[in-house]
Amino acid sequence: MDQLPSGGDVADGQPIDAADMIAALTAAQFVFEDGATQSFTADGRTTYVERGAPSAGEWSVTGDGTFASFWPPTYRATYTVRWIVEDGVRVGVSFTDTRSGTRYNGRYQ
Repeated sequence: MDQLPSGGDVADGQPIDAADMIAALTAAQFVFEDGATQSFTADGRTTYVERGAPSAGEWSVTGDGTFASFWPPTYRATYTVRWIVEDGVRVGVSFTDTRSGTRYNGRYQ
């Protein structure tokens, strides 16, 4: 795993600051509860792999710190992104869809 942003302790469920978002998302590949994986690159690209089938998308951070994703040709979504912390260690990130409220937990692999 690459270096996570430092800047003191964070609590489980604490929102990730916009300034730390790139480092938090690109630190390592994520694995989700259903076994799907996702990786992010600092240049705004992402690859999601579900049941061995990859799909490519784009991501960005808006000025208010919201995470936005685009999956061509038309799917767009925005998420609130929060730390998953266990025993004082950042172990992943949760993505909560701003429209539906659905939460996706991604753990660093």
